[in-house]
Formats: sequence, C-alpha cells, structure tokens
Amino acid sequence: VTMRSPSLSFFQTVVSLLLNTLALMSSFWCEGKQKVPKPLCTATKHTNCIPVPGVSNTSNIQFFWETGDDRFVFPRFHTGLFFICEENIYEKCRGFHNLTPESETAMMWLSVSMELVYIGLLLVSCTLLSVQLCIRAWFPSTLRWGQMLNAFAAVFTVLGGLLGMVGHMMFMQVFQTIASMGPEDFKPHSYGYSWAFYMAWFAFTVCMAAGVSTLNNYTKKVLMVGPRRTSSLNPCSFNILLPPAPYYTPLDPRINPNPPQ
Repeated sequence: VTMRSPSLSFFQTVVSLLLNTLALMSSFWCEGKQKVPKPLCTATKHTNCIPVPGVSNTSNIQFFWETGDDRFVFPRFHTGLFFICEENIYEKCRGFHNLTPESETAMMWLSVSMELVYIGLLLVSCTLLSVQLCIRAWFPSTLRWGQMLNAFAAVFTVLGGLLGMVGHMMFMQVFQTIASMGPEDFKPHSYGYSWAFYMAWFAFTVCMAAGVSTLNNYTKKVLMVGPRRTSSLNPCSFNILLPPAPYYTPLDPRINPNPPQ
C-alpha cells in the first residue's frame, strides 16, 4: 500500500526533527587528535612520560615541535556545538564557547541560535501536519482548513531547513578558526568531521524533501484543481441583481405566427 502524500510529509518531517535533535545534542560533530608534550615521569607515572633525572618541574624544560613525535602524545578529542571533550586519564569536557576567540563569539552564538530556531520550526511543522491528518480523518467537511495548515507547514519546513544549513556552515567556520587561532591548550594536530555532522546534513536533506513534498501536496490539491464553482451571491459578479434569464424555446415553423384576418 503506497503511503499518501500528507502522511509521507509528516513522516519525513518527524524523521528530520529527530535526527537534527540527536545531532544537535551530540558532541561528535568533529573529532581528531592533539599534539601535547609528554609530562615528566614521576614515582607513580612511568608510561607516556619523559624520564629526566633530577628534574621534577616541566617549567625548566622547553619542548619544540621539531624534537620528534616521541616527545609528544596524541590524545583524541571530539566536539559539538555545546561541548568539547578531550581524552585524558579521564575524559574531560568543557564548554565550546570557552575556546572560541572573541572575534568569533558572535558568530558562534548566532550559529547556535539558528540551530535552535531550526528545531523549533520543524516542531511547529510537525504539529501542523499532525493536526491536518486529524482533520482529514475525523472532520472531512473542514478539509479546507487542513489544506491551509499544509501550506503553513511547507513554509516553516523550508524556512527551518535554510536556517539549519546556514547554522551548519557557520559552525564549520567557527571550528576552523578555533583550530588555527584557539587557546594554547587546544591545538589540533589533525581533525575531521564525525558522524553527528553527517547526520545533521542528512537530516537537512530529509527536511528539504519534506518541505517539497508538503508544498507539492498543497499545490496539487488547491492550485491545480481548476476553477471552483462560484456562488450565486458572489459579490464580484455583476449579475447579482439581475433576474435569471427566461428559458427560450424556438417556435414551431408549422405554426403561423400571423393568423389570417
């Protein structure tokens, strides 16, 4: 059994909403490795450290990038729109906004705001489509109101998708700026995008497909059904006050209209 168009639009919008919410809450938009100097060996730490006899303070030693990778460790990290988590003895997480340079703070918050508005518009669109399905099932006589809800849902879905696309691109720019101009304790050696980033873009694709499907459903049922019958009380008609035309019947030619005198 083929799924009807309103049900398909509602299903696509719900899937997009769930995937976007999961991606937004995740801290796996980007992941990579850092290049951190190994600490000095102590009485309790004997691995992943630098043995320096007689030295117990790292402030007396200077490390250079040219000394070789054997002097460094490469802990992994992963980050999202809200948190960045770094691998240590125990994984520690801190706010993503704490690493953002001042020149990119406004763009970072604008990106987060767009993502939240994106989720909100998808939620509104899901609500409108669910109400439309209820009207279609229980109140078929008021189908016209359901078609209006369908049109508003299409607008909200497409608008939310466009805001989400801009938010994704702004986050990419902010993270690349952090990777090159961020604080000294966060210097990515290599990084790439993770599963939540690709899920967000897949959800955007589903969102735009849902918007197109919803708009196409409204177009087929409202704009392409042809002219509707006009009421006899149409105020735009010039024949409101005129009486109906009498029914005309042609005369029988066998009947002489002028009888002889």
